[in-house]
Amino acid sequence: MIVEAERGGGDVPDVCRALRADERLADAWLLAIAAAGQRRASDLALRAGADDYVHRPFTRGELLARAQAGLRAVRQRADDALVRGLMVNVPGAIYRSAWHAGHALELISDEIERISGYPPVNFVASSRRSLLSIVHPDDRDAVLRAVSTVTTEEEPFELEYRIVRADGEVRWVLDRGQLVRGSGGRLWMDGAIVDITERRAAEEALRREEIDRARTEEVRASRVRIVQAADAARRKIERDLHDGAQQRLVALTLQVRMAARRAQEDPAAAAAFLDTLGDELAEASAELRELARGIHPAVLTERGLPAAIAALASRAPVPVEVLDLPAHRLPELLEATAYFTVAEALTNVARYAHATHATVRVACEGDDVVVEVRDDGVGGADPGAGSGLSGLADRVGACDGRLEVESPAGEGTLLRAVLPLRGEDYGAGRRAAPDGRVAPRT
Repeated sequence: MIVEAERGGGDVPDVCRALRADERLADAWLLAIAAAGQRRASDLALRAGADDYVHRPFTRGELLARAQAGLRAVRQRADDALVRGLMVNVPGAIYRSAWHAGHALELISDEIERISGYPPVNFVASSRRSLLSIVHPDDRDAVLRAVSTVTTEEEPFELEYRIVRADGEVRWVLDRGQLVRGSGGRLWMDGAIVDITERRAAEEALRREEIDRARTEEVRASRVRIVQAADAARRKIERDLHDGAQQRLVALTLQVRMAARRAQEDPAAAAAFLDTLGDELAEASAELRELARGIHPAVLTERGLPAAIAALASRAPVPVEVLDLPAHRLPELLEATAYFTVAEALTNVARYAHATHATVRVACEGDDVVVEVRDDGVGGADPGAGSGLSGLADRVGACDGRLEVESPAGEGTLLRAVLPLRGEDYGAGRRAAPDGRVAPRT
């Protein structure tokens, strides 16, 4: 607004005061026109609210130049008011970083004190305190790499990282910014930092819940498979007993009765018959021992894992080299799991691998028992193709372990089970005595 003295009314200072009293004109730019030689009048106009003045006489170009300067100043004032309003009301710390001056902060809003614990005056034009100085040490390299990729104004910057507050608390923040280029080669990063710790905690809790839910489902499915495998094993044992040992024992019962009659009728002929009966009993006993070995080998209970694995290796149809075995007894559950892992692996070697050699290794590594069976066969084993490895994975999973199968085609197979060694979970193991017998529990 161009202000001049009113005819028969107020002078320039009075008109400026009247205009400033009008709330609708609070943001107006006032250009006062003062008479030539009235310097005091121009000073009074400035004190009364004028933003600039021009003395008579003036040219048209001079008046236009002063008016255009006033328009630019009004726009700048509006922009400054907008920035101040954003800095007060936006839920985050708004900042301007001068990239042309070593990333020094030229401004940052008061919200940074709530987020970081440091007042904003500690950051502005400070060589000691910067945004990078509060970034968590483990995240600084990632932040620097991300910032280094922002090279044009068209590439907005956005990154989540941790900061360390003044009280030592670690918080998560979201940093969003945009490059702003100025004259003279100057370059700024204008952005905002928002505390997202609660959001990250909620996301982490949701991820843990999903993991726990998936783990629960897997445990439930594993238990179902274990029950089904146990039912199938019981049915197989029942068939084996019925078709094998039971039939043989029934036949032996009849033969014993026949031997009794022969002993009465022809004692000499009964002797040879009794010898045959003894052979039949020995074969029945061997058959029952073989059946019992499939349920749980007695040698494992009595002499421990080294003797049990040696027995497996001796019965394998291919040469098996035992590379390493634990020097002391393991918890019973771990010993049984390790034994059946080796047994299943060697069975697969015999059936499918077409191998000429296999190795077995059982070793304690840190807090784990590692079981490895390797062969030089054709490879290409698929853990999900049969029930054997699936059931073995369930058995290993019941110990909170993991089963791994590496079987590239033509390069053999490595079966590896990692079993956590936790005595409080499985009970203290029993050490083997020097003669190989099991030491009593204490």
